[in-house]
Amino acid sequence: MSKKIALVLEGGGMRGAYTAGCLSWLVDNGIEFDSAYGISTGAVHLTTFLMKDVKMLYHTSTRTINDKGVIGLKPLLKEGAICSYNYLFNIKLKKELEYDIKNVYTNCDAHYGVYDLSQGKTIYLPLKDMNMNILKACCTLPIIGHIVIEGDHEYLDGGITKMIPIEKAVEDNNTDYLIITTKPLDYIRKPAKDLVVKLMAKVYKRCPTIANDYKNRHLNYQKQIDLIKKIESTGHLFYRYPSQTIDVSRLRGKTEDLIKLYELGRKDMEDNKEAILKIIKK
Repeated sequence: MSKKIALVLEGGGMRGAYTAGCLSWLVDNGIEFDSAYGISTGAVHLTTFLMKDVKMLYHTSTRTINDKGVIGLKPLLKEGAICSYNYLFNIKLKKELEYDIKNVYTNCDAHYGVYDLSQGKTIYLPLKDMNMNILKACCTLPIIGHIVIEGDHEYLDGGITKMIPIEKAVEDNNTDYLIITTKPLDYIRKPAKDLVVKLMAKVYKRCPTIANDYKNRHLNYQKQIDLIKKIESTGHLFYRYPSQTIDVSRLRGKTEDLIKLYELGRKDMEDNKEAILKIIKK
């Protein structure tokens, strides 16, 4: 079997500034992949990476996502949700930055994870089927954002079950992998709180699987980490995660800390350049 190299990106909200920094390093070094997989914020950064736009990677991950109109009281009053995904995607990205998926020109076989409420599971859509509305759906967290409707489908963030899309990458018969996550190596995902699970069941009652899927997120996450470590032990995977802790959470981060996280991503990649080039070498 010929070598087939996959790029696999976790989400992480504002912590995705780390991913953006890593990807900017890949662009600067002219590194491409046979296939790629993005979940949540990782889906947006994957698209920007495929545009080969370093300036956009920096701006969206350190400035745009931190806009006061995106998260908090203002979007709650305006859109009836804690996070204003419409403002983020329709105004900040599409209108102000002229962000457009049509600017992607690549031979990479890219896949985007999204939770389909009608099927009650995370599915993967190919790049050719993507648009800004579906990209918004990829990032729309349950409870804090509204369901995204696309045709006959209702979508939410695919991270409900697939936080790191390594399983899909393996199913697609890739042979080697570069994994970028936004959490430290020793991170342990805690079980979801019972109150949140009950709220999920009530809000999305026409989708009976979603509350249980959310309840089991910590178990699915650990399965994904275990699979990554198993492949890593064979020498066919490079696993990149933040080497330092910077005070940025999924929904909160000061601009200066987002910039630090972005620069950390670039530094961590440069510091591991030899190992990365070994994985991606044909």
